[in-house]
Amino acid sequence: AGASGLVLFNRFFEPDIDTDRMEVDPQLSLSASSELPLRLRWLAILSGTIGADLGVTGGVHTEIDAVKSIMCGANAVQVVSEALLLGVGRFAQLRAGLNDWLDEHEYESVAQMHRSMNVERCPNPGAYTRAQYLRLLQTWSPRDA
Repeated sequence: AGASGLVLFNRFFEPDIDTDRMEVDPQLSLSASSELPLRLRWLAILSGTIGADLGVTGGVHTEIDAVKSIMCGANAVQVVSEALLLGVGRFAQLRAGLNDWLDEHEYESVAQMHRSMNVERCPNPGAYTRAQYLRLLQTWSPRDA
């Protein structure tokens, strides 16, 4: 429809129910890094197939989370939960950590690593597909838990 950018994925407002007071209990639930893999999968798939810029929200808490997001195709990352928890000084820490990571891994720029792990450029694009999930289920055992 002409959008030049998309955000993956907006978080839902999820109120709970207080059964003692019989009231809706609005709550703010901050994200965690554990939410990032769903976003990484779709960043990797979409960044290789659509022309829009992609932003990621929910699950980016560390410079490694940001690196993963950018490698999968994010043009921007949101770190709202980190800012709420640790203050705006966290932005400078994340930027410094990202610069350190780039230096350590011999990247000259963020642009050089951008989309390097999307479906078009990663070594194993099949890892993002449903078939990969089915293979994992077939080989899983209780020892893996």
